[in-house]
Amino acid sequence: MENAPLVAQVMSYTLIAVGLLIGLGALGTAIGFALLGGKFLEGSARQPELTPMLQTKMFIVAGLLDAVPIIGVAIALLLIFSNPFLAQFAGK
Repeated sequence: MENAPLVAQVMSYTLIAVGLLIGLGALGTAIGFALLGGKFLEGSARQPELTPMLQTKMFIVAGLLDAVPIIGVAIALLLIFSNPFLAQFAGK
């Protein structure tokens, strides 16, 4: 039980890291979607005949852009439920 304060400290730092990971990932994705939508509207306004092609490419990029926060959430869930930093305390 001498490791209890250290385990609590590692868990608190892990939760801070998870919050930053999810929050900054969501912020970056929101900025990316804003830029993507703005450029799509600019391109469609300049050349309306290219709108279907631009829309297809926009949706492909949007799908790739969505992968960033999904990967971040997966890493966050790994850190919360199967914390690799706490494995060193299990052997002691």
